[in-house]
Amino acid sequence: MIRPVIAGNWKMNKTVAESVAFAVRLRAAYDASPGPEVIIAPPFTALQAVAEAIRGSFIRLSAQNLHESEKGAYTGEISGGMLREAGCTCVIIGHSERRTLFGEADDRINRKLRIALAAGLKPIFCIGESLQQREQGETEALIEHQLKEGLKNVTADDIRHFMIAYEPVWAIGTGKTASPEQAEKVHRFIREWIARRYGPECAAALAILYGGSVTPENIAGLMAQPDINGGLVGGASLDVDSFIRIIGC
Repeated sequence: MIRPVIAGNWKMNKTVAESVAFAVRLRAAYDASPGPEVIIAPPFTALQAVAEAIRGSFIRLSAQNLHESEKGAYTGEISGGMLREAGCTCVIIGHSERRTLFGEADDRINRKLRIALAAGLKPIFCIGESLQQREQGETEALIEHQLKEGLKNVTADDIRHFMIAYEPVWAIGTGKTASPEQAEKVHRFIREWIARRYGPECAAALAILYGGSVTPENIAGLMAQPDINGGLVGGASLDVDSFIRIIGC
């Protein structure tokens, strides 16, 4: 049985002090009642301080991005090894904002996924379609393309260290959410694709998260679906009380 996962992506929000205060409150609320796997992804500047605040707890630390090289002359970038040293065990890769705002194509995302694995980080691999693609009936073709290109040269042993997050672009930060049935249909498609590519055991063990305006009000309906194993939470993860309610769904 797959353990549920709730991951909070803070994006470009929270100072170091604000991040630590959040982590301290979250730890106090969550330590006594381990349930889903809980992951938080602060901005780079707060990673090490938050790692100290959650050390010894059930909460895991994720980065929001990384560079596809181990080191080099890449001003402003950060490597997988640096993230590991800062206390991260996971990293978000392929988020729609990286794809749309920063032009990250599938081949670059593939390199990032493989460099994350080499650094001992668990990728949270994000895929999803735009509203136009959904309305034109292209969702499954687009999802299959992102999976095929993103997972090039990724083995069955590798995929055991992955999480995949389905995040319909049209539902991110808009207040719109795919219905549980809409989300489940895509999650099931992803799991079936993984089963064909890597085998049913890998597919059965893979945590597939939903991301797209997840809130305390809609998380239970999403989690009731058989192929939805958790949430990648954006705006609702910035308020600690909201995030704790989502965890306790």
